[in-house]
Amino acid sequence: MMWPFYLMALVAIVSTVRVVTNANPVHALLNLIISLLAVAGIFMIVGAPFAGALEVIVYAGAIMVLFVFVVMMLNLGQHTVEQERKWLTSDAWAVPALLSFLLGLTLVWMIGSDYTPAGALLGKNMVGPKAVGQALFTQYLLLVEIAAMLLLAALVAAFHLGKREPSEEE
Repeated sequence: MMWPFYLMALVAIVSTVRVVTNANPVHALLNLIISLLAVAGIFMIVGAPFAGALEVIVYAGAIMVLFVFVVMMLNLGQHTVEQERKWLTSDAWAVPALLSFLLGLTLVWMIGSDYTPAGALLGKNMVGPKAVGQALFTQYLLLVEIAAMLLLAALVAAFHLGKREPSEEE
């Protein structure tokens, strides 16, 4: 009964390697989203559905929004749109689509079977939001504050990188 865990781990590893080795940022983003969804599936398997939901909402959702934000800030223009249209061929979507299909098959199998993640492969107890909140705001409070400051610094840096000097026409 460990095959869902190993399948999701394999998908996470393959897609993460493709994130690092891809030169095109859009293709790397597609593989990053697949990797984050696979890690969320692993959280579900080991008995931490709340952590899995947070993984999907915070990381997969926030990464996509952040990427769109950066693309909008850079305002790359029509030339970049044409170049991206040439790059986004079926070859670019094949591997992320295959990995997503594998994740979907595993999810359908888990939902349709008598598989119970509560005492499953690695986890013994379900982790709820109260336990996560208590851990984040007691023993990990300093790390949460450091992460917040890093995100604020990244936002300020993205603003200054994307800011342009007004041209004479403007």
